[in-house]
Amino acid sequence: MRFLFVLILLAGTGIGLIYPWAMTNFSGREIGTWRVYEQGRFKPVTVSLSSRDAPVRVLVDLTARAERIVSQQHTVLTLTAATNGRTVLASTLRFNHVDNPRQVSPQLPDKIFRDEAGVIATVSPGPYVFTVGPGDAEDIPMRAVDLVLRSGVGEVDRRARPVGLSLMAVGLIGFLLSLRSGGGRPDNPNSQPPPPRWGRGPK
Repeated sequence: MRFLFVLILLAGTGIGLIYPWAMTNFSGREIGTWRVYEQGRFKPVTVSLSSRDAPVRVLVDLTARAERIVSQQHTVLTLTAATNGRTVLASTLRFNHVDNPRQVSPQLPDKIFRDEAGVIATVSPGPYVFTVGPGDAEDIPMRAVDLVLRSGVGEVDRRARPVGLSLMAVGLIGFLLSLRSGGGRPDNPNSQPPPPRWGRGPK
């Protein structure tokens, strides 16, 4: 039974954690990366997109001197994307769910935190203006912010994460219970009373 629960735990990890992460970061092809914040200044960027790029996943990489971003319910960054005077994407980014940020360099304490701003499902050929700005979160030691666009991305099934987390919980609880039920010590034969002896004993 322990082996079965381990398999359930591994399956839940793959469905709930690895699959969404891989789809977000590696599906499709990368269109490009643009620096939108540096030396204390934000600047909008204009990117020409074509209809064959759709759908386009919009990612934001935040480089900060921190081990993790603690923003609670506050917004670290805001992002809008517009074309022909029409806003096609508006998002708020918190970065507080990033558990394993990338390291810029072994010699530097800066870490790179990635968050997803959203997906532009339908793309009309032409220039798109992406504007990133500060949110209401304070004391975030930002060094740089990069806009990352990926085209032809696959959509993550929204059912994957809750199903995966449920399987992880079942597998973990079942594995721990199997350890408790099968982890007792064997009985010591010397602790049992001796069997009765039949017949007459010595006088």
